[in-house]
Amino acid sequence: MSEMDKKIVIIPTYNEKENVADIIAAVLALPGDFHVLIIDDASPDGTADIVKSLSAGPQAPESVATSESRIHLIERSGKQGLGTAYLLGFKWALERDYDYIFEMDADFSHDPADLLKLYETCAGGEADMAIGSRYCKGVSVIDWPMSRIIISYFASTYVRCFLGMRIYDTTAGFVCYRRKVLSTMDLDGVRMKGYGFQIEMKYSAWKLGFKLKEVPIIFTNRQKGTSKMSGGIFGEAFWGVIGLRLRKIKTCCCQI
Repeated sequence: MSEMDKKIVIIPTYNEKENVADIIAAVLALPGDFHVLIIDDASPDGTADIVKSLSAGPQAPESVATSESRIHLIERSGKQGLGTAYLLGFKWALERDYDYIFEMDADFSHDPADLLKLYETCAGGEADMAIGSRYCKGVSVIDWPMSRIIISYFASTYVRCFLGMRIYDTTAGFVCYRRKVLSTMDLDGVRMKGYGFQIEMKYSAWKLGFKLKEVPIIFTNRQKGTSKMSGGIFGEAFWGVIGLRLRKIKTCCCQI
């Protein structure tokens, strides 16, 4: 691991007061000088205020207060969608010359320690985009209802078959990008902003010829706070995948 590499973990939040301080502390405690960017959509529970207090200094927990320059916050005016939060974060990170840019949930469904595995996969040259995968080694999910596992697993299977990507967890939201992936992609052209955002990012990187590799992780259902998932986002993913394929066909036809 190189201390010279600039690494930032982007974590979108909405009503995550139970988790945000602990997730920031866990990331900053890792070796390798990780930074954290919280993008908060006007959480009425005061999530952003907690982040501000952590970056203020003396009143913060010792593990955070000594690293306040590594905590960054963007506040937005309201709920604008997961995809738009990440796109804003990607642009912010690229403007500040980060070398490795991560996506991660705030609720500890992703183990912060696994950030090291994703980073090492990219930094070691095995991949341009490392994906923390729930399904590349069977099903590695803890405490999810069976109905949700089935929906998620078969959604990824549908995407893999329809788009032709050899990725088992196409909807995964735990990802490490090398800088060149995001700087090459047309971020303003990303269409899907909800659940399908994760699919579109992987598909776009794959079509651009970047190396994608799945890294097995264990995904654990949140223990604190409330899930933000809803039925509508699965519909966006279903129809959005068809749109992705059609846009690709249209692009190819226009180039003939």
